[in-house]
Amino acid sequence: MACKPVSRPNIILITTDQQRADHLGCYGNTVLRTPNIDALANRGTVFDRCFVASPVCMPNRAAMMTSRMPSAAGVRMNGVPLPTDSLTFVEMLRRAGWRTALIGKGHLQNMTDRPAAWTAGLAPGAEPLQAQASLRDGPAYSQESIAQWTQQPSHQVSLPYYGFEHVQFCLEHGDITGGDYPRWLQQRGIDPAQWVGRANALPNQAPPMLDAWRTRIPPELYPSTFVTEKTVSWIQDHLARAAEETPFFVHCSFPDPHHPFTPPGKYWDLYDPRSVVLPETFGSDRTGDHPLKRALHEEMRQDRRPVGSSRAMAVSEEEARWAIALNYGSLALIDDAIGRLTDYLARQGLTDNTLIIYTSDHGDFMGDHGLLNKGPLHYRSLIRVPFIWADPKTPHALHDDRLCSSIDLGTSILARARVQKAHGMKGLDLMQHRASTKEAAPSRDAVLIEEEAHHRYPQSPFPLKLRTLVTDRWRLSVRADEAWGELYDLMSDPHETNNLWWDEGLSRVRAALSMRLIQEMQRQADDVPLPSRMA
Repeated sequence: MACKPVSRPNIILITTDQQRADHLGCYGNTVLRTPNIDALANRGTVFDRCFVASPVCMPNRAAMMTSRMPSAAGVRMNGVPLPTDSLTFVEMLRRAGWRTALIGKGHLQNMTDRPAAWTAGLAPGAEPLQAQASLRDGPAYSQESIAQWTQQPSHQVSLPYYGFEHVQFCLEHGDITGGDYPRWLQQRGIDPAQWVGRANALPNQAPPMLDAWRTRIPPELYPSTFVTEKTVSWIQDHLARAAEETPFFVHCSFPDPHHPFTPPGKYWDLYDPRSVVLPETFGSDRTGDHPLKRALHEEMRQDRRPVGSSRAMAVSEEEARWAIALNYGSLALIDDAIGRLTDYLARQGLTDNTLIIYTSDHGDFMGDHGLLNKGPLHYRSLIRVPFIWADPKTPHALHDDRLCSSIDLGTSILARARVQKAHGMKGLDLMQHRASTKEAAPSRDAVLIEEEAHHRYPQSPFPLKLRTLVTDRWRLSVRADEAWGELYDLMSDPHETNNLWWDEGLSRVRAALSMRLIQEMQRQADDVPLPSRMA
């Protein structure tokens, strides 16, 4: 059935979890085949230099939702929920008449009940006295708690949820996701306790130290399929129930390819680990390299790696090859799922009035510098993400090399919807110059990246506070409790193997970039609320 085009665009935001930019065909990968995502790229603009506001899940997801840096949005690190009174771009779309839905992973609140590692300065078992009245705890901040979903069969999300009128959760990663997904399995006669997880896995040859297993769940019942099926189902419901001129916004949020690596069925061995190409920096150990990187490799040599953790760890060549191959398998399933979604839109006549955006919350080392997962080493593999803007109203098959940030996502969506952004939203409208050749393209001369964490790392101050500035040529990173930093010339050293921080010939460059970092931190600092009176 063909649908009559509406005056305002429908919008689909597709996100993956922990995907580096070059794990897509349209970003130059010659091994991984992603024809459906590449087709989106051919229908729009590929941003070649999109960087995260934070290379950590919750802070960057909050930044995307609010168009504010994590420190301004109040989500400095994983474990700190987004305030429930935050004004998100989704809420602004809802107020402007869009029907809104979230299908898949949210991670705007805590999913686990594991205690935080941050106990610095406290006696064992002591509760910290915090200099803030609201500690963001209790029922309003337990809506993504997997324990709540498991222990209370009637548990549901209180709506609207950060602007979403409809939510169906797929929480955590791999085949062991919680929320609505296990209930969906049970409706199909599948007992998750007997089907998911390492204990129920099929035989496989993955390295034992890798967080990976061959799931018993078939592709048609895997979380990525659930996310796609429920996204299509919600759009169908919207078309049946909403007024003809009512547009929709849906966030189709896949919990893969984040580890544990559990691509189902044929996707498990779709790519041979022996055929994958390791990053050029794999195993490099040059003079002046980062002490944390050396410490992580020493952890591996001493068999002290935190296997199963989300934090960075060093890996062997075999483990890196397997991780990349299984990551490719997970992305191949996502690509097939996106093909089913776009085919459905075409059958319904929605293609010509639906903006589709594809991005990820942050990257993964995936063997870069011999590492896996994520951590406070701001190599490009971690801080650069895919960002595809497939809009039928803009030119197609373009590559844009402007520096841009995850905080530009919400602002650009609001501008496309012709909804004025709120004061405090710091993102740019990346598509402004597409509307008229007379308009200058909004651009940045630098991107700010923030990271704070309560993971403990060897040879690293605790707790972590790290700030990075990326410009056209340089990457500068400074830690709050270190007397040194990182300085890389991205033009002559694109793989970031030679830290120039101590190069006295670059002292003026280091000073200028340090000043620019301070200025960008000031510009991105919170300026909400506005003063209500003269004083």
